Amino acid sequence: MTYGTADLLRTDRIELRPITPAAAAELRAGGNGGFEWAPGGPYQGTLDACGALLKAYEAGVYQEAWGAWAIIRRADGRAVGGCGFHGAPLGGVCEIGYDLADSARGQGFATEAAGLVTGYALAQPGVETVVAHTEPANIPSQAVLDRAGFTRDGEDGDLFRFVRRA
Repeated sequence: MTYGTADLLRTDRIELRPITPAAAAELRAGGNGGFEWAPGGPYQGTLDACGALLKAYEAGVYQEAWGAWAIIRRADGRAVGGCGFHGAPLGGVCEIGYDLADSARGQGFATEAAGLVTGYALAQPGVETVVAHTEPANIPSQAVLDRAGFTRDGEDGDLFRFVRRA
């Protein structure tokens, strides 16, 4: 089975499968989007990303390569979270986000997913910087970014800003 750009986005433990506009609409309506979710999933960040994906689709600017993916645990085929971009790159910069179901936390899945989408982005022509934001109290997310090669470089309002450059 082929999943487009997701063919490039896999490790021994996870693969990222695109959340299509149809899947995003189903998830937003309370369905499973065609994925078998681990307990506690999908998490709110994935549902929010589905809303943004649908807005981009309705506006005619949706691009699968710069969308959202379900993080699939290869051991059992279950979706354990979501990861992706906050849109296509602008001025050589793109932003990522990720989340996990409570039952999948603390196992390195977010670090692997963040590393995959960041590596993918930095391999694209013209992309020089990947940005991620966390709340100051979200120490686990900051640890994910640190392990994925990001460096904290300041604050954007009430959020810490992290970057990884090519």
